[in-house]
Amino acid sequence: MSQFAPLPSAPSSAPPAADGAPRIGFTAAAAKRVAEILKGEANPDQFLRLSVSGGGCSGFQYGFALDAALSPEDHVVERDGVRLVVDEVSLDLLGGAEVDFDNGLMAQHFVVRNPNAASTCGCGNSFATA
Repeated sequence: MSQFAPLPSAPSSAPPAADGAPRIGFTAAAAKRVAEILKGEANPDQFLRLSVSGGGCSGFQYGFALDAALSPEDHVVERDGVRLVVDEVSLDLLGGAEVDFDNGLMAQHFVVRNPNAASTCGCGNSFATA
């Protein structure tokens, strides 16, 4: 099973960041997992990039990738020395969301709890807004 699998949304009351951008939550469990993944990478300066693109059966889908190139428009969240980066366009659909890591018995995967998702598809890989 994929290591990166989003879940349906959950409420979040994260206030905007100091620069006015919507805040993204990044849990300690997610940061720890990213750190573990990066230990096996040749470039330790990479970060986890979360993006939203059109597609999936509900309209939008989450994407996770390791990246090392920052853009001036990127929103960076750091926890325990690990960075989560979201581009400005995706941030519009992810404001108030939280990225976590589920270390369950059946699967281990990153989850996105997105209060902006009005509905999700059956598999949880895509979402729609109101």
